[in-house]
Amino acid sequence: MVMLFELRIDDMRTFTLRAALTRAFLLTALATAAACTPLQVVTHTVSTTETRVPVGRYTLDPNHCSITFDIDHFKYSRFTMRFDRKTAQLDWNPGGLDKSAVTVSIDASSLDTNVPILDRMVKSDQMLDVARYPEIRFVSTRFERTGDSRGTLTGDLTIHGATQPVTLDVTFNGFAPDPLTKQDTLGFSAEGRFSRSKFGLSTWYPAVGDDVHVRIQAEFVKPPAGG
Repeated sequence: MVMLFELRIDDMRTFTLRAALTRAFLLTALATAAACTPLQVVTHTVSTTETRVPVGRYTLDPNHCSITFDIDHFKYSRFTMRFDRKTAQLDWNPGGLDKSAVTVSIDASSLDTNVPILDRMVKSDQMLDVARYPEIRFVSTRFERTGDSRGTLTGDLTIHGATQPVTLDVTFNGFAPDPLTKQDTLGFSAEGRFSRSKFGLSTWYPAVGDDVHVRIQAEFVKPPAGG
């Protein structure tokens, strides 16, 4: 009986030691994770004061940008698609939004409907004809302010070899140095509508609607000096 009791005591001590070691390991892991997450990331804020944004050329951050659009499908729903490859540059000038300009280039072949057979149809000469018209391009021409940090941006949109003016509602979400990369970063949201038939894209109408609704989320970064 004494030997059995001693064994049980030893087992309990071993269990307690293991629990203590496990607890110490977990605390160390949590402390390490906390050390790897800078406090400024947790408390990060941005400014919508346009005069605080450094003047210069900014480029689109391809990892933090989305261009999606939706269109009526048989009156059942608004079918949503996206473009996966795009580049853009923003020239931020003194005067902020009113005086700045943006140019966007989209790889038409990067269209993604999430339906492979539909991808092929839309990219073919039935619609976008990406072999002949590989680029979709937008060049801003005018900005009209409608409120603090927002306004309408008009520009020339080129699709399928045709160019038409298109207006987007734009919101400047804010500026700050990125807490991880340290690069000056600007954020924007935009959306607008246009008629696809004005670009010679009337295939499958009226089963597929004419009104195209575009949504954009974009971050622009300023490359470091000499970069």
